Amino acid sequence: MRIPKSWVPYIANKIIENLLKKDMIEITVPKEQLLEEAENLILDELMVEDRLNEEVRELLKKYEAEIERDKLDYRKLFEMTKQKLVKQRNLVL
Repeated sequence: MRIPKSWVPYIANKIIENLLKKDMIEITVPKEQLLEEAENLILDELMVEDRLNEEVRELLKKYEAEIERDKLDYRKLFEMTKQKLVKQRNLVL
């Protein structure tokens, strides 16, 4: 995640306030519930890259012996694998 987790409530609140100010949304649930859902959605979206990085590490761990034996550049393999998964899954990072 590229921003601190502690910023998420502030960001969610600003988004909700701006949407309300511009009459783009109408609240049909308690505002606290709306803010909580917005925070969860933002956190989930921000953690996509973290989860992808962990998945790439796990994939490359399976080939650790070959990577070391053939003296391959782990960082380059990591980035190539990550980009391939991003493209396959149409992710936006």
